[in-house]
Amino acid sequence: MHYYLLVFKKYAEFSGRATRKEYWYFVLFNFIISLIFNMLIFRSESAPDLNMIVSIISMIYSLAVIIPSLAVFVRRMHDTGRRGWWFFLIFIPIIGAIWLLTLTIFDSQPGENKYGPNHKSEEV
Repeated sequence: MHYYLLVFKKYAEFSGRATRKEYWYFVLFNFIISLIFNMLIFRSESAPDLNMIVSIISMIYSLAVIIPSLAVFVRRMHDTGRRGWWFFLIFIPIIGAIWLLTLTIFDSQPGENKYGPNHKSEEV
């Protein structure tokens, strides 16, 4: 939970670095929250008013995490020594998404790079 909240403390901070742990915990919590919203939407199909409310809350949450998601991805790329512009690979069907997944799995670049110091050694 700490890493999830850490991303929101750096809501729109595109500079610096994000460790694998910080990035993947954020992805995991967003995945879990999305699953919960989808289950609630599925379960509330028989109650249209409730379904609409849950859908609206889900959309608001999705909009609220767009900027932090982009920011943590850019910081993750910085941590591996790459520029944040690598994000645009997502527009290459299938291959782009696979390549981006691979890039987020790479280990941190050891030591300090042009994006800042390596925070991996500070983790517990």
